[in-house]
Amino acid sequence: MKAGFYQFAPSFGRKKENLDKVLSAVNDVDLDLLVLPEFFATGYQFISVEEVAELSEPVPKGYTTDFLSALSSEKGIYIAAGLAEAMGDRFYNSAVLMGPGGLVGVYRKTHLFSEEKLYFTPGDTGFRAWDTDIGCIGLMICFDWFFPESMRSLALLGADIVAHPSNLVLPYCPQAMPVRCLENRVYAVTANRTGTEDRKEHGEPLTFIGQSLIVSPEGKVLTRAREDEEVLSVVELEPEKARNKSLNMFNDIFKDRRPGSYGPLSKKTKK
Repeated sequence: MKAGFYQFAPSFGRKKENLDKVLSAVNDVDLDLLVLPEFFATGYQFISVEEVAELSEPVPKGYTTDFLSALSSEKGIYIAAGLAEAMGDRFYNSAVLMGPGGLVGVYRKTHLFSEEKLYFTPGDTGFRAWDTDIGCIGLMICFDWFFPESMRSLALLGADIVAHPSNLVLPYCPQAMPVRCLENRVYAVTANRTGTEDRKEHGEPLTFIGQSLIVSPEGKVLTRAREDEEVLSVVELEPEKARNKSLNMFNDIFKDRRPGSYGPLSKKTKK
């Protein structure tokens, strides 16, 4: 199957403009799975609860999910994309997985980063993966990568491919994803954005690092974008490779796990 990311710089608050860019980018491209950045339709640097409320949408009956559903149906593809979700008086940093038949599932970000904590509620879905006709696809969002438990949870759920919508500003993720994929023997498609947002009257601007990448279960970088380029990159994946957790005739990374020895992982950190 063919999987790809679209790396670009969304314009803050200009949903139609951002969606039109996605539509133009994928118009003549042959692929099965497209991963778009975190908050790809709205931009990232919110500066008030009122702004979050204005730009967030219900899932699945919102402007952005309607667009994604129509695009998935028209092209017969799956799309993983990050968006601001409204649920009553709560707002979530969420990602949806759309398929040719409509919404497959939604994931709400577990590990909120920096000022996201001012505006969004920590996710309550837990990590999730869905069986599709192109493989089992799991979702995590941006800063989730920093916690090894995120990808391990998705791998244990059977994910062949981890779709990773992102707005990365820290420099570490592109170097870490090969290790995350190797230790779980899964593919990962990290779709980051580019550009700078400087919307706060007082405070540092945010510069996004680009470097979107696709990594194999062997930890090999199959494609990586530059820091500043707008690009849609597609590579061929073999999902069945992610189902083989064997390293040699004696070692299987899942069968060799010893959860009874990992007690501290479930305990709260002492203050």
